[in-house]
Amino acid sequence: MVDDSRDNRSLGTSGADVANLGLVRPPFVYLGSIALGLVLHLLWPARLVPLSVSTPAGAIVTVLAIALFVSAVRTLRAAGTPIPGNRPTTTIVRTGPYRFSRNPIYLAFSLVQLGLSLWVNSLVLLITLIPAVALMWLVVIPREERYLEARFPSEYSPYKVSVRRWL
Repeated sequence: MVDDSRDNRSLGTSGADVANLGLVRPPFVYLGSIALGLVLHLLWPARLVPLSVSTPAGAIVTVLAIALFVSAVRTLRAAGTPIPGNRPTTTIVRTGPYRFSRNPIYLAFSLVQLGLSLWVNSLVLLITLIPAVALMWLVVIPREERYLEARFPSEYSPYKVSVRRWL
């Protein structure tokens, strides 16, 4: 039998070593928001836009969001830094979509929900995006920024000043 019980610090996952210990995981924030929005849409199907607009606009926004997500993930992998926030960041990435947004993955998650809201033509699905973005804006991103400022004090501050949080 193999004993995998190691000290978190030896794995690089102590509170000081990672941005997100898993209390509020961004993919689950958005998945929960989308699930709640779809359930509420079934109960209260309020339309968002004319039907002739909903499918093409929703498809375009969703595809653009997926492309942004893929680009951000590829950029992080090319830089050799892990994607999950529960693993230590190894570098400040300034290339790819990170030239324009400090949080392109979160922007992509938000755009996916916007695109799905249009595609499904659901006002309530769009409304459930508001608390998800607020949670990211007020809790998750500030915590990650404090982590990055502490981990990369000379690199992160200039990056933060020169690149917007979302757009």
